[in-house]
Amino acid sequence: MEFVSPYIVFSAPSGAGKTTIVRALERKYPQMVISISATTRPPRPTEQEGRDYYFLSREEFLQAVGQGKFLEYEQVHGQYYGTLIEKVEALRRKGKVVLFDIDVNGAQAVKKHYPEALLIFIIPPSREELVKRLKLRNSESEADIRKRLQRLRFEYDQAHYFDFVVVNDDLSKALTEVERIIFRKS
Repeated sequence: MEFVSPYIVFSAPSGAGKTTIVRALERKYPQMVISISATTRPPRPTEQEGRDYYFLSREEFLQAVGQGKFLEYEQVHGQYYGTLIEKVEALRRKGKVVLFDIDVNGAQAVKKHYPEALLIFIIPPSREELVKRLKLRNSESEADIRKRLQRLRFEYDQAHYFDFVVVNDDLSKALTEVERIIFRKS
């Protein structure tokens, strides 16, 4: 089997499970690698520089934007996030299939730059389940959760730009569906 595209983009509302799915794919398939985003937000207690994100100051980030170093970038929830072009190109030179775990605007920017990119939108089974997942993460304040929920309608309205929408009500089933989508049977 071969991959449908060398660029596979996942977007979702925060808490829908996209990062869990992307990490599971990377663990299962050695030829797949997650594109690590840069961000201005502070690291969470378990996050490491260069593994989860490239943590940049606001000044460093904006300087890189000015130099055209980002494939895409966005300000979300008061922080900047973006994908460094040089990092993506280095992965492709190594023959890797690049997985993107980014927001909906970033997904559209990747598709514009790489028309062959495959876009997959992950959604939770319900708003209630999403709220439950966000609270269980125990990494965000109630105010942060409210901000994320306010963005929910916008994110859902962008789903029609994606090649596929996968409901993550059961992780195993969602992974099976994603694998069916990303592989071309030869």
